[in-house]
Amino acid sequence: MNGQPDASPLLAVEGLQTHFTTRAGIVRAVDGVSFSIAPGGVLGLVGESGSGKSMTAYSIMRLVDAPGRIVAGRILFKGHDLLTLGAEPMRRLRGDRIAMIFQDPMMTLNPVLRIDTQMTEAIHAHRSVSREQALEEARAALDRVGIPSPAQRLRSYPHQFSGGMRQRVAIAIAMLNKPDLIICDEPTTALDVTTQAQILGEMQALCHESGAALLWITHDLAVVAGLADHLCVMRNGRIVESGTTESVLLDPQHAYTRQLLDATPSRHRPGERLSAQPALGEGGNG
Repeated sequence: MNGQPDASPLLAVEGLQTHFTTRAGIVRAVDGVSFSIAPGGVLGLVGESGSGKSMTAYSIMRLVDAPGRIVAGRILFKGHDLLTLGAEPMRRLRGDRIAMIFQDPMMTLNPVLRIDTQMTEAIHAHRSVSREQALEEARAALDRVGIPSPAQRLRSYPHQFSGGMRQRVAIAIAMLNKPDLIICDEPTTALDVTTQAQILGEMQALCHESGAALLWITHDLAVVAGLADHLCVMRNGRIVESGTTESVLLDPQHAYTRQLLDATPSRHRPGERLSAQPALGEGGNG
């Protein structure tokens, strides 16, 4: 099931399976997921909490910790299977050709280091440039994501920024080395609606300028409606429906997709009861 078919996709995930071994048995967090993203494309991966969206992202980045492990499938980035890479080649790829923006920006930011230190280290980890050039690139990156007085704010610590500004810094760091693919794991969930809209617009503009592809993970269909070209809907570790954003939202074919849409407040009048989702595990994977 391809989220975005393309003759030569930038990223092609094929039959990905990530399992966790527990005392109660094996948990299939990612259960045979397949999709692709074209260069410059935007794919939305949607579903409720616990559906396997974030674990799919961590699997792509090879950040799954024990007792979890990838047991099957291929993750083809520019035609090369990431699962065959050693630890050091994969480390060089992260933050350079593939970047990730987390829901909590403090998973990216170190609270005891100034922003300039963190941003220049992100550059020097992958490129040999002077400190002056690295600082200029960091300043320009903060300016692009809408942080006022970027030269001065480089000398600030993360706690001196608001939540929305910290997320902007995390986005700026992700864009520093002009990656080919950016994975966004619900980066606007904890932000107010106005800030969320601003960041969504900035991400669209930045990706358009750089040509980067985007994998946007969210439980909010309204967020990706105007952002993604294609959608994949996840349930119980599997993709149950995929297609263009327009076709999935306007003519959903799977019952679970229709349930997600029916649970969207904007589709209801004030006072109307929202449709409740069955608990995970009820009704199977569809």
